[in-house]
Amino acid sequence: MSKIVSVEEAVALIPEDAVLMIGGFMGVGTPSRLMDEIVRQRKCGLTVIANDTARPGQGIGKLVDARLVRRIVVSHIGTNPETQRQMIAGELEVDLVPQGTLAERVRAGGHGLGGILTAVGIGTVVGKDKRTLTVDGDTFLLELPLKADFALLNAKRADYRGNLQYALTARNFNPLMAMAAATVIAEAEDVVPTGAITPDSVDTPHVLVDWLINKEYCNG
Repeated sequence: MSKIVSVEEAVALIPEDAVLMIGGFMGVGTPSRLMDEIVRQRKCGLTVIANDTARPGQGIGKLVDARLVRRIVVSHIGTNPETQRQMIAGELEVDLVPQGTLAERVRAGGHGLGGILTAVGIGTVVGKDKRTLTVDGDTFLLELPLKADFALLNAKRADYRGNLQYALTARNFNPLMAMAAATVIAEAEDVVPTGAITPDSVDTPHVLVDWLINKEYCNG
């Protein structure tokens, strides 16, 4: 069965109030066509797990601009004044998580771990109301795993089976999120014949990818 679908078909699979993991770092590695289509189809009440919300009009910032996001779990919002405005106004719930902890919580979700132990956040607002454990005299926060209904990824190349290859820093959160979501939708800049991506170059194997969007299916 072919995994290639149009961007419209892929986004139609996402219900309102879904939990989304979205790859990217300041928009680099974020699937831009999927962002545009989510806005067009007005998928509301979303929970977004990502590194950041980029900037207004860019990447995940488009979802924030369109008021489609109810809650975000991110490492920072400093580059998006609209995210800050909605948070201060009580229109958007923001859960700030240290970047390394965020990555590890996603990894834990994808690998079936019950959580991670970290000293980051001890004695700060990050550690408020969280469980702690003492190991060899040191105190650690127990951070729980993160999972999602959908992971939305961006790849430099994909083959027709769904093997993905990322480009440089666009790799960022994408491989981790591919492991931690029930359904994975990947947007590829180029789709090549199966075998054109050598095994050593596959960053996310096809068994993790449910649906693949090719540039041929881009709106307009």
